[in-house]
Amino acid sequence: MKSPFFVNSFISLVFFTLLCASNQYSFYWIYAKSLFYKFIDMRYSVIIPVYNRPDEVDELLQSLTVQCFKDFEVVIVEDGSSIPCKEVADRYTDRLDIKYFSKPNSGPGQTRNYGAERSEGEYFIILDSDVILPEGYFDAIEKELQASPADAFGGPDRAHDSFTDIQKAINYSMTSFFTTGGIRGGKKKMDKFYPRSFNMGIRREVYEALGGFSKMRFGEDIDFSIRIFKGGYTCRLFPDAWVYHKRRTDLKKFFKQVHNSGIARINLYKKYPDSLKLVHLLPAVFTLGVSLLLLLTLLGLGLVLLAFYLLYSKTVPGCAIGEMALLFLGFAAMLAAPLPLLLYSLVVCVDSTIRNRSLWIGMLSITASFIQLIGYGTGFWRAWWQRCIRGKDEFEAFQKNFYK
Repeated sequence: MKSPFFVNSFISLVFFTLLCASNQYSFYWIYAKSLFYKFIDMRYSVIIPVYNRPDEVDELLQSLTVQCFKDFEVVIVEDGSSIPCKEVADRYTDRLDIKYFSKPNSGPGQTRNYGAERSEGEYFIILDSDVILPEGYFDAIEKELQASPADAFGGPDRAHDSFTDIQKAINYSMTSFFTTGGIRGGKKKMDKFYPRSFNMGIRREVYEALGGFSKMRFGEDIDFSIRIFKGGYTCRLFPDAWVYHKRRTDLKKFFKQVHNSGIARINLYKKYPDSLKLVHLLPAVFTLGVSLLLLLTLLGLGLVLLAFYLLYSKTVPGCAIGEMALLFLGFAAMLAAPLPLLLYSLVVCVDSTIRNRSLWIGMLSITASFIQLIGYGTGFWRAWWQRCIRGKDEFEAFQKNFYK
């Protein structure tokens, strides 16, 4: 219900007085705007697809209650969950403007579309359920939009101190320049920034003009970002609008996730041939390189075994120059082949140790980085063979359910 005219006029007066009297990025400016928008239109709709994650939703909603900027609604869409989060959402109805919906499972992209159709905000904020917002998240977005309006935007992610060591190692492998080329919001990057669905914002009119997310089960957020750029809309990184992102909680689930991401990259290439960049090939090249180095190591071992066999099978003592040469070549191959991987592991370990201030996390980051690169790389090669060589239709692995 809208307020009487004199109330709106009073709020408007306060709004413009604060605008003139204070810095436009100050707390008072942000807070005054949030009050002002309450009497006009909803500023933001936070859309969250959920599948069997009530505990994560609880943490996310708690982080939303402490935001300085208040002009937003929260739209939670349960995507066929067997463990719903309605009771969790109900606990926050006195502190947040929450809409809760439940529907059959269809994957996150279509679930976001379902939520968007039932949202009222000027901007849609797309979040994954496994993120936590810092207190100044909306302030950072408001500051960026006031400085230079954008049709769409996204922010980077970080690891929270409460995350497990595995989660911190996985976070490193997904954000480091040495593993992703910085394309997920890093300061150094090898390609332009494409907003991801764990932390993405878009103007309502643009979302509706593009028809929302496609029916792709994996890579649907990159598909959406590509369409944003192709539509000529302004889209950029908001570096201070970051979130804490848990990602997968164990390495097996992480491998499945990145394997399907590699498959999705080829699916995207088939739709948008110009979307494939050099940085997207790096995991595939890395995987091929690891395979060749492993073969070289096995070849070296074979030469060593052959040399010993020839030496010990001689019935007549004599010159063994040939056998010694085989032995030397075999040991050389076995020692040289792992060196590039050892050097790369050292770089990852040192960089992660410095970033996380933990040698243990640095060591775990080696494993997480290899899983990230090889998981993505094997998915990439698999999809390349099936789609580009054999001409098969779009597919994904581990299809029982998107979230598992």
